[in-house]
Amino acid sequence: MTTQAVNSPGMPQDPYRAYNFKFEFQGAVQAHFVTIEGLGVSIERILYRAGGEHAQVRAIPGRVEYAPVTLRYGLTDSTTMIRWLFEALQGRVRRENVSIAILDDSSSREVRRMNLIGAWPCKLAAPNLNAGGNEIAIESLTLAYDRLELDDASAAPTPSAATPTPMA
Repeated sequence: MTTQAVNSPGMPQDPYRAYNFKFEFQGAVQAHFVTIEGLGVSIERILYRAGGEHAQVRAIPGRVEYAPVTLRYGLTDSTTMIRWLFEALQGRVRRENVSIAILDDSSSREVRRMNLIGAWPCKLAAPNLNAGGNEIAIESLTLAYDRLELDDASAAPTPSAATPTPMA
């Protein structure tokens, strides 16, 4: 029987590992990503001075901006993600809701899930090719999206998290 550590003052908790994650696209876990980079959001600060308060500058929230997310993966026979980009290149931008989840050390439970709402591919970086090398061919696809949501239900156990399904 395993027990979960409870956060209490003075009790250190080890952080989760950055290598334990999954990416869901079209309802299926995509298992071949090497890195996922850039996930973030910023809220613009609008500075102003209130009338009569010339010595104090105040700040109010402005526009929300979502950073693009770059998915890096080893090139395989799977064409699911690259076909999505080429649809956009042909003028048929298909927006999808995708998810990035960080897993606990045992890969059995999601500890955080971020949903990218209205995501679409906006950039492809093909792998560097070198006939004299022995590196793996790493391709990257960058996604733009409309909104980022924190999925609070991610604390529930996910038995399928440890067995991702391969891409088509």
